[in-house]
Parts: sequence; structure tokens; C-alpha cells
Amino acid sequence: MTEAGHLVIKFWLHIDDDEQLRRFQERERVPHKRHKIGPEDWRNREKRAAYVEAVNTLVHRTHSKQAPWHLIPANDKRFARVEIIRRIGDHLAKALET
Repeated sequence: MTEAGHLVIKFWLHIDDDEQLRRFQERERVPHKRHKIGPEDWRNREKRAAYVEAVNTLVHRTHSKQAPWHLIPANDKRFARVEIIRRIGDHLAKALET
């Protein structure tokens, strides 16, 4: 895609184990969020260590200067959103310079 002139920016939003648990529990507790959580989520949570390892491998194998990964700390949703917007802006500004 980058060879065709497309700008590719990849993001991984990372939340830690405690934050994931807090969000899962909140989704079960708050009626309008219950649709966001189910048994599959809890089963997958048990495999979190394997998922983290897989993500590390994915990022390592697919990161490049032309299509970089940005690992965003996302325990704080507002911070993560602002950081993504900032990084997109930086990449767009750089792309427009060339």
C-alpha cells in the first residue's frame, strides 16, 4: 500500500490487566454496557498472556518506517484518543511536506 503512495499508520491501544478487569466488571455492572461483555470475553481474558505475546510478535514483524506501529497506553481513554489524533496529525503534516 505504501508503495502505491498510501499513508499507513497502525495503532495498538494497550490496557493493562487491572484496567481490562475494571472495564469488564463495569460492563457487567452498568445496564447500558452489558451488551459489550459476554462469556467469550472472559474466556479470552484467561488467554491474555498468549495474546500479549502474539501482539509483540505481530508488531515486531510488521513494523516499518513506511508503515509504523504506534503503541498507545490506553488505560486513560481520553489520553489515548488525544495521542492518536496528535500522531495522525504529525504523519499527515510530514506526508504533506514531501
